Amino acid sequence: MEKVLERYIPERAIGPCLELIKKYGIHLKIVNQRVTRHGDYRMLPGGGHMITVNSMSNKYRFLITLIHEFAHLVAFETYGRRIKPHGKEWKYTFQQMMLPFLRPEVFPNQLLPLLARHFKNPKASSSTDSALALALREFDSEARDKQYVYELPEGSVFRMYNGRIFKKGPKKIKRYQCIEVATGKLYLFQPQAEVEWLGRS
Repeated sequence: MEKVLERYIPERAIGPCLELIKKYGIHLKIVNQRVTRHGDYRMLPGGGHMITVNSMSNKYRFLITLIHEFAHLVAFETYGRRIKPHGKEWKYTFQQMMLPFLRPEVFPNQLLPLLARHFKNPKASSSTDSALALALREFDSEARDKQYVYELPEGSVFRMYNGRIFKKGPKKIKRYQCIEVATGKLYLFQPQAEVEWLGRS
């Protein structure tokens, strides 16, 4: 497991993550990229634990995702199974579990203030924090073929992962109003939704 983690997370984070995996008997599964989620946690029949994380080149994003899923497990173990998946108990657990990693031996200095701000009130996905998402993107080692919705000029046409095509409209409070080309229906998009830009209509 140590050799596997070496490929995916910063060196100084390997020891603490291994301890958590051993302590809770976690079966860690790394899978090909899934569009709808970065990772997930589930309890196995018989009481075991499985955490699944997308394979990704960005070690900092992978570590945040891994601790996010560890926090689900620990929050359920601590507070019971009736808590909300991303409720106050999970937020508190995630904050406490990330604290030991928020130092320059693990994360680059330019990420630390953004992470500190994000973890004052962590969201269900770090990609909804535009400043953090943009900063993390600088550490993607693979060439990107996707853009964020907020980066596209108004009037741009883009394709979603499921093949549906939309035209970007104006911003409505926090989200962008976009029209589906095939149906004319309006949808609201998060600024950090990743899409394939097809040009302007």
